[in-house]
Order: sequence, then C-alpha cells, then structure tokens
Amino acid sequence: MSKETRELLDKIVGRLVSRKLLVWGTATALAIIGSVTSEDWVAVSLVYIGSQAAVDLATVWRHGK
Repeated sequence: MSKETRELLDKIVGRLVSRKLLVWGTATALAIIGSVTSEDWVAVSLVYIGSQAAVDLATVWRHGK
C-alpha cells in the first residue's frame, strides 16, 4: 500500500473515531440532563465500544502490534 493511500485511510478512520466519540459524549450529556433514558445510553455505548473494538482489531490484524 502506498504512503498516500495509508495517509488517506488514516485520515478517514480518524474522522470516524472522532465522530463516534462525539456521539457518545453527546449521549452522555443528554443522559445526565435526563433527555436520554439509561437504556438508550447503554445502546449508544455498546455501539461505540463495539465499533471501536472492530477498528482496533482491524488495525492490529493489518499492521500488527
């Protein structure tokens, strides 16, 4: 894989991770003020943790530790 392709993929993954964290943080803030139920917050957290684990697994599988 070329250096430019790796840089582009890194940029895309970085944006996705940042967006997931923003969604999780927003859900947490809404849960604190009572706009989101605890069940919804758990669902958002599970999606965030699961998708982050998938990204980490793919990175380790592709590039090693």
